[in-house]
Amino acid sequence: MAQAYMTETGSGGQGPDRRGPRLRRLLTSLRTDRGIWRRGIVLAAFALVLALVMALHAQIPNRIGNLGSLLETFLPWLGLAIPVLLVLALVRRSATALIAVLLPAIIWVNLFGGLLVDRTGSGGDLTVATHNVNADNPDPEGTARDVAASGADVVALEELTTSAAPVYEKALASTYKYHSVQGTVGLWSKYPLSGAAPVDIKLGWTRAMRATVTAPEGRLAVYVAHLPSVRVKMEAGFTARQRDKSADALGEAIADEKLPDIALLGDLNGTMNDRALNGVTSQMRSAQGAAGSGFGFSWPASFPMARIDQIMVKGVEPVTSWTLPETGSDHLPIAARVKLTATAP
Repeated sequence: MAQAYMTETGSGGQGPDRRGPRLRRLLTSLRTDRGIWRRGIVLAAFALVLALVMALHAQIPNRIGNLGSLLETFLPWLGLAIPVLLVLALVRRSATALIAVLLPAIIWVNLFGGLLVDRTGSGGDLTVATHNVNADNPDPEGTARDVAASGADVVALEELTTSAAPVYEKALASTYKYHSVQGTVGLWSKYPLSGAAPVDIKLGWTRAMRATVTAPEGRLAVYVAHLPSVRVKMEAGFTARQRDKSADALGEAIADEKLPDIALLGDLNGTMNDRALNGVTSQMRSAQGAAGSGFGFSWPASFPMARIDQIMVKGVEPVTSWTLPETGSDHLPIAARVKLTATAP
C-alpha cells in the first residue's frame, strides 16, 4: 500500500511539477521554432486586407455597382472572419498571423463593440414602433394585433396595400383612436394627430408622410417613410440610385422641420453605416445605437442579417430600443421608448 501511494503521488501527472515542464517545453519549442515567424504569411495578408476594408469602408467607391453601400449594409458580418483566421493561425502555429489578426479584431470592436453592451434604460414618455407589414402578408389582421400588443403609443406601418389598409384600420381602431394613411404608409396614435400630410421623396407616388403627435408631455413631429427598395443584380451590382435620391429628399424635409422634437419611423432599406443615407443619418440618432442591446437586426425576419428598419430621433432622448417578435411579414417590427425634451403644449 505504501509503495502504491508513493508511485501514484510521484507520477500523478497533474501537479505543478508536471505542468511546469510542459510549459517550459512549449516555450522552448517556440524559441527554437525558426519558422514561427515565416509561416502564415498568407493568413497575415488576409487579416491585413480585412482590417483595411473595415477601417476604410467609407472610401470604397459606389461608382461600380454601389459596392461601398453594399459592403456597409453587411459590415458587421465581416467580423465572422476574425475567429476563422485566429483558428487557422493557431493551427499553423504562426506568430505573424496571430499578431496580424489582432488588427481587424481591434477595428471591429472599435466599430461595433459598443453595440454589444446593454444600453437600455427605463422611464421615458412615449413608446413608438414601426413595421413594414409586407404587401403580401397572409395575415394582416393578426399582424395588426401583434403590433398593438406591443403597447406602443404610436405605430407606423409601411407597405400598406389598397386592399389591406382597411383591415389594419379596423384591427387597430380599438387601441388607437387617431390615425392617418397616406399612400402606402400610415400612422396610428393613442394621442391626437394633426397636420398629417404626404412628404415628397421624389418618387411620383406617396411612400412618406409627416404628422404631429400631441402627447401629454409635448408635441412630436413624426415622419413615416418607406424608401425605395434596393436590389443586388449580377449585371448592375447594388442598384440603389432611387433609394439614395429619396433619402436626400427625406433628409431635406427633416432639416426644414419646425418642431424641435422629431422621430423618423420606417423602412429605409439601408443601415446606419450606409453612406447613401447620410442626408438623414447625419442629423438624427439611431434609437437602437443609443439605447438598444445588440445589433437589432430586422430583416429578413426568418434570419435577420441587417437593420434596415429604423427608429431615429432628433431633439428626443432615446431610453430603450428593442426588436419585436416575428409576424406574418418578412420584416421584424421594432420599437423604442423615448423622452420628449420640448415642453408640453
